[in-house]
Amino acid sequence: MNKYIAAIDAPIKNTGQIRLHGEEGFAGMRKACAVTAECLDALVDIVKPGVTTQEIDDFVFKFGHERDAMPATLNYRGYTKSCCTSINHVVCHGIPNAKPLREGDIVNIDVTFVVDGWHGDSSRMYPVGAIKRAAERLLEVTHKCLMLGIEAVKPGARTGAIGHAIQTYAESERCSVVRDFCGHGLGQMFHDVPNILHYGQPDQGPELREGMIFTIEPMINLGRPHVKVLSDGWTAVTRDRSLTAQYEHSIGVTADGCEIFSLSPKGLDCPGLT
Repeated sequence: MNKYIAAIDAPIKNTGQIRLHGEEGFAGMRKACAVTAECLDALVDIVKPGVTTQEIDDFVFKFGHERDAMPATLNYRGYTKSCCTSINHVVCHGIPNAKPLREGDIVNIDVTFVVDGWHGDSSRMYPVGAIKRAAERLLEVTHKCLMLGIEAVKPGARTGAIGHAIQTYAESERCSVVRDFCGHGLGQMFHDVPNILHYGQPDQGPELREGMIFTIEPMINLGRPHVKVLSDGWTAVTRDRSLTAQYEHSIGVTADGCEIFSLSPKGLDCPGLT
C-alpha cells in the first residue's frame, strides 16, 4: 500500500495513507476555517468573569447554525457539546457546564466547524479578566511554540521537525510538552493520519509533502508533562495540577512552506496578549 495518496482518489475513511490535497481541498479548508476563526474572534467579547462555559458552548452552536456550519464535536463519539472549554489545569477536552468563569482563569476554547464537508479546527487561549504573570507567560510561550512548529513545515522535512522545534523552545523556557495528545491529519475527516507529535527529533516521522493538511496544537505545561483523564472519559488534566495552555491551527503544506487556514481575520490569534 502506498504511504501517500491523492485525496481525490481516497475514500473518506482512515486507510492509513496520507492524503495529498489539491486546490479543491485547500479551498474547502479556507472556507471552513474562516467560520471557525470568526467564531473564535467573536468569543473575545464573551469570555468574561461570570460567564459559564455552557453559555460559550451555546454561542458556538448558534454561531455555526447561522452560517450553515455544524460543530464537529457535537455527538462525536458520544461527546454532547459544540466545543471544548479547558480551564487552568485542564489540558484538553474540557466539557462545557454551568460553572462560571472566574477572574484570573485561563481557558482554551477549541472549535471545529464542518462546512461543505470540510473540517475547520482551531483553538485559542483566553484570559478571564486580569491574569497572573505566570499564566500570561505560559500563554506567550505556548503560542510561540505553535508558530515555531508551523515555521518548521516545508516539503522534504519530516513531522519530527515540528515536534523538535516545539519541544526545544518549551523546555528552554522551563515548561514541558504534553505527550499524550497530538495534532492530526484533517480535511473531510475530523481525525486522520498522520499524527503530529509536539516533541521528537527532526529526522523522525513521515516526510512532509505538498498537499498534506493537518493540525498543530501543542499543549504546554508550567509543571510536569504528565496528564490523566477524568472519569467522564474526556477531560484531561495535569497530574500535578499545574497550569496548561494550548493553541491550534489547521495548515496545509505548500510548495515552499505552508498555508495557515485558521488565522484570525482581526489579528486576535492571541487574545489578551500584546
